[in-house]
Amino acid sequence: MASGCISGGGGEEETATIVMGVTDKVTDLDPSNAYDFYTWEVLNNVMEGLVKYKPGTLEIEPALAESWEVNEDSTVWTFHLRKDLKFADGTPLTAKDVVRSIERVMTIQGDPSWLVTDFVDKVEAKDDYTVVFYLKQPTAYFLALLTTPPYFPVHPDYAPDQIQSDQTAGGAGPYKITKWVRDEELVLEANPNYYGEKPKTEKIIIKFYRDASTMRLALQNGEIDIAWRTLRPSDIDSLKKDENFNVIEVPGGFIRYICLNTKNDPTSNVKVRQALAAAVDRPEIAQKVFMGTVEPLYSLVPNGMWSHKDVFKDKYGDGNMEKAKALLSEAGYSESNPLEIQLWYTPTHYGDTEADLAQMLKEQWEKTGMIKVTIKSAEWGTYTDYARNGQMQVYLLGWYPDYLDPDDYTTPFLKSTANSWAGTGYANPTMDDLLSQAQRLSDQNERTKLYEQVQDILAQDVPYIPLIQGKLFVVTQKNVKGVTIGPDMIFRYSTLYKE
Repeated sequence: MASGCISGGGGEEETATIVMGVTDKVTDLDPSNAYDFYTWEVLNNVMEGLVKYKPGTLEIEPALAESWEVNEDSTVWTFHLRKDLKFADGTPLTAKDVVRSIERVMTIQGDPSWLVTDFVDKVEAKDDYTVVFYLKQPTAYFLALLTTPPYFPVHPDYAPDQIQSDQTAGGAGPYKITKWVRDEELVLEANPNYYGEKPKTEKIIIKFYRDASTMRLALQNGEIDIAWRTLRPSDIDSLKKDENFNVIEVPGGFIRYICLNTKNDPTSNVKVRQALAAAVDRPEIAQKVFMGTVEPLYSLVPNGMWSHKDVFKDKYGDGNMEKAKALLSEAGYSESNPLEIQLWYTPTHYGDTEADLAQMLKEQWEKTGMIKVTIKSAEWGTYTDYARNGQMQVYLLGWYPDYLDPDDYTTPFLKSTANSWAGTGYANPTMDDLLSQAQRLSDQNERTKLYEQVQDILAQDVPYIPLIQGKLFVVTQKNVKGVTIGPDMIFRYSTLYKE
């Protein structure tokens, strides 16, 4: 797994305020329905689970639970909570709150609920400090699942059976939310009731920008201390040469891909989907759109992760016009009767390069002479609703890991019980069976064989076309230290400080 961790040195003093700029949007301040990278980042800073990744590493350490045991076949996991845990407002947090929060996720059945319901049969509070999970099957990587927001205890103010997208009561993380103006500003302050180490910065102010160029200007004008994630490759290049800023590179398993609606015409025809896959030229995208800051990706399983297979390269190559034309002909299209498709993108969530990426795909597909592409866009909140409801034909999305295992790059996309968030309508019983088998096994060699089969079927059925694997960049003012981002790619704000 290509991953990186960056953290600052010692000698720090407490900092009053750090201002961050993002072009991301927070969707739901509710772990029962939040299922996008940036919202998970915010939740990870205002909530916490039973266990967590040690900052900057893949090592799991105690969090709200101080210890745990597991039975021989990894189906019963028992966790012992710390004593005197409290939510941010001082309300006591017990095992019953852990159970209530997880059962709430199972009841609401929001986008990330599969992370619980695919694995957990039931969860019980044996007493105020003991939580027991009974799993549906042996799950060797269950601790990694517990680091995800659907397992975080939420304050009792969260309604038991409905999504509360603007609920600010939070959980038991290092910070608490003190101000929230959607798409404008989010203010976090250190949680006085946090059991762990006090954050190095008392207040984090997050400002939401409409585009990367406005965010870059705010950084250069000193209005923000940190610009995170979506600066253009050209901005990164020039800021690297500017001695007033630190540019920090975070390699990792961030992937980009095209989603194809398998239920509605014309993309319900597998030959159409295969033709679109054949005409895509990834090296051209990597160089011309992203200035070489990304690498081509030929599977949903990232480069460098065990079981990865270059299935799309082997089956289609890059910019394979002859194959694309042949498949389009078989599907009944010609130069006089071209395939007409709508390609959707969202303008800020993945940065300003998204419009360029859509334009390049249009050019690559239209090079066949047999495809006409109309480009459309929608803001992130609307876009995710359109996707979930199957309202788009061909659309661009990206993925950050929930947990670091090939299962997390396959099941959420390809398993019919887990992929409703993506809206492709893809369902293949053979695929479901292979993925369920791979979840049950603990032997990596056996699991690898199954994930290789999964990737072969992916390249045949083409509900998604993998495009690129990327790095992330943080740009800070020179005096900002303590940036900590681990292989899970979540930014932990509590270690930030100014010199």
